[in-house]
Amino acid sequence: MTDVRVPTLGESVTEATVATWFKKPGETVNADEMLCELETDKVTVEVRAPEAGVLAEIVAAEGETVGVNALLATLTSAGAGAAPAQPKSEGKAVREEATPVTQEVKMTDVMVPALGESVSEATVSTWFKKAGDSVALDEILCELETDKVSVEVPSPVAGTLSEILAGEGETVAAGGKLAIVAEGAGGAAPAPQKAAAPAAAPAPAAGGKDVEHAPAAKKAMAEAGLSPDQVTGTGRDGRIMKEDVAAAAAATPAPAPATTQVSIAPPPASVPRAPVPAEDAAREERVKMTRLRATIARRLKDAQNTAAMLTTYNEVDMSAVMELRNAYKDQFEKKHGVKLGFMSFFVKACCHALKEVPEVNAEIDGGDIIYKNYVHMGVAVGTPSGLVVPVVRDADAKGFATIEKEIGALGKRGRDGKLTMAEMQGGSFTISNGGVYGSLMSSPILNPPQSGILGMHKIQERPMVIKGQIVIRPMMYLALSYDHRIVDGKGAVTFLVRVKEALEDPRRLLMDL
Repeated sequence: MTDVRVPTLGESVTEATVATWFKKPGETVNADEMLCELETDKVTVEVRAPEAGVLAEIVAAEGETVGVNALLATLTSAGAGAAPAQPKSEGKAVREEATPVTQEVKMTDVMVPALGESVSEATVSTWFKKAGDSVALDEILCELETDKVSVEVPSPVAGTLSEILAGEGETVAAGGKLAIVAEGAGGAAPAPQKAAAPAAAPAPAAGGKDVEHAPAAKKAMAEAGLSPDQVTGTGRDGRIMKEDVAAAAAATPAPAPATTQVSIAPPPASVPRAPVPAEDAAREERVKMTRLRATIARRLKDAQNTAAMLTTYNEVDMSAVMELRNAYKDQFEKKHGVKLGFMSFFVKACCHALKEVPEVNAEIDGGDIIYKNYVHMGVAVGTPSGLVVPVVRDADAKGFATIEKEIGALGKRGRDGKLTMAEMQGGSFTISNGGVYGSLMSSPILNPPQSGILGMHKIQERPMVIKGQIVIRPMMYLALSYDHRIVDGKGAVTFLVRVKEALEDPRRLLMDL
């Protein structure tokens, strides 16, 4: 008997949710074959069989939360014979080179293809075949939608579509099962009867009828006040995709306002929702919270429940930084090939302050405090799918140009969905810039196990009293959220004052003052 356990999930990640099992108890598995998929708040982790054998028992079912090295399942050895590796009637992908039998029917799984780096799930938008239909090799069976692209799923073999496992509208994980195709002598026999079907398929596109538009496109059309007649579909058979709606909305000067659909996710708490009038319920849309979003919500709440989180505020006059930036930005870009932004000033100012107040750069581990003699700076980046925090490693040892280049490269990878797990791990302190979205004041939430996070905000001109006179200055509010278990109020205020001093007189950074 061999144990299948939760692998290492990455630094600071201690648990995951079992998302999908691809095998059932009693099924034969090959060495290194994928058994299940785990989801953390950052990435999806595949768990593969350590050896060939039979899946004896699943210990952690789908939806359960498991810790690192927890028992997921048990395998029994395949034994001396090869009999367990030759199931004939199970709904599995069986492609072994067995001696053909006249009436033999092999069952082949249709799996979710690779969806792209960092994309772990998709929604089944349309099935082009029904159970019982004949299919040809590489014929398109269905279409999946992710938040970026639409993916067509072809048939891996010729035969008959035996069973559809994931219906339209369902969310499936990368590598999950979509359907089962019966191949072999029995499965492929009806195929010639459907030979004329592809010729008739384009007919709906000509009139725009009987075409199921993408679910995301339907929602986008409702929000934009557009009808299907106003949008040109670029999908299969003229299907309207989400990007088609965006293009049509941009080309339409002033679309008529439509009834707003309010997306309300199920509340994470156990408090039941109050009754809603029927006329309001008809205008609402209930969307199931994804496992990833549920994990993020739980971790953020855990941060509030675990840490003694407190926030202190200050404000900084950005005049000196803006003048220095304006004076050297052209020369800086010409020499280094990157624009000089504000973020590198804040990174350097924080590194400077962390040397004086090291507890803000530390973390609690049980009964110990770990002081870090380095600064791995997490920089929050907004992406179409949410906020991510890539890490600039050893930021305290890098210059302005290197920091700007790394932030720019990590930001682009984040927006393209190409950040790796390693690039988002190991941060010792975080900077979040809500000012790019217009935020004037906020209290950022800690990113465990870190003990501090700095919130930047909008630069706004305000009247200030300087040497007895009222002058207009570009001011920014700063907010430091910190774990009061390790950082005292004096240390937090000192840190923020040192950041303020370094930004109001950048020469202090050069002189290490």
